[in-house]
Amino acid sequence: MTKVLIVDDSALMRRHLKEILEARAGFEVEMARNGTEALAALESFDPDVITLDINMPEMDGLTCLSRIMATRPKPVVMVSSLTEQGAEVTFEALALGAVDFIHKPDGTISLNIARVEQEIVAKVTAAARARVRRSIGLSGRLRATSGRVVEAKREERRHAEAALTPLGPSEMGVVLIGVSTGGPGTLEDVLPRLPADFPWPVVVAQHMPGSFTSVFARRLNDICALTVIEASSQMPLEPGVIYIAKGDADVVIGKRATRYIVNPMPAGEQYLWHPSVARMVESARHALPPERIIGILLTGMGDDGAAEMTEVKRRGGRTIAQDEATSIIFGMPGELVKRGGATLVLPADRIAGQVSSWLSGMKEARHGTGQR
Repeated sequence: MTKVLIVDDSALMRRHLKEILEARAGFEVEMARNGTEALAALESFDPDVITLDINMPEMDGLTCLSRIMATRPKPVVMVSSLTEQGAEVTFEALALGAVDFIHKPDGTISLNIARVEQEIVAKVTAAARARVRRSIGLSGRLRATSGRVVEAKREERRHAEAALTPLGPSEMGVVLIGVSTGGPGTLEDVLPRLPADFPWPVVVAQHMPGSFTSVFARRLNDICALTVIEASSQMPLEPGVIYIAKGDADVVIGKRATRYIVNPMPAGEQYLWHPSVARMVESARHALPPERIIGILLTGMGDDGAAEMTEVKRRGGRTIAQDEATSIIFGMPGELVKRGGATLVLPADRIAGQVSSWLSGMKEARHGTGQR
């Protein structure tokens, strides 16, 4: 039975979370009122998953999390408000090693917690299967594990890469990235590795609330050589720009006259997750030739985008699935691999280099014509 430690200074919030996770989901639950009690419970209860409030007396959530990840790493799901300040702190928690976050209901907890009950159960269940390593910074953990690949798989990958030639100079294409649980830290490892002269736009669908994506785009913009912006309105796709799809909505790729555009759309009811990777990829497939699409599926639970990226590959596009060793949750990339839709399976720290290699012909052409 999965053991969950609930850490929250609100007695009401503890009671509601206990009811959801124990009575309705069948987990064994213990509770702590603050970070100090939580650290003690690591020894006495030894939980499989921890839900951790950010704002608590005596020891706040970030301090508690840093000590957990440094001394006894466990999958931690942060309980966060949907404010901009809550987003900033949540991203710090994810950088420290938390695997995911859930929304603290606004207003009257008793009335609003039912709205996020399904999300709470799903994320805690997924966290119980997550890979968690001693805190050396998420990027460091990903790089440390990237070498632990079976030699036969490494050899297979080398043969596959050798058989793929760079894309030559021609009409602009697009790189599409789909990601969910564990995504913020993984994107902070992948996107800064793209060079400043990267010749295609990049569109990212990260499952995330609407109040978080503008903060996330600013955070990435500070560490990337490319410009990173939130796609909060219809705008043209420009080479060398990374577009973060607005949370709680969907994003589609289209064409207006001779220009490709990225356009936020209301969340489609037929899609389970938002921004929907499936909808983004399918729209791009109708707007661009498949050979001008590179699809990347990174860590995350579920299968969002796997079928659509498989179709892109089948029609002549290229795709990359993040490997299991560096994925926090291997659900989405694992589904792409299962369906035979991955051109390559790569650790996080090699994905940007591989995409740059495929597009090297375009970069050479741009330099030859004097373009930046």
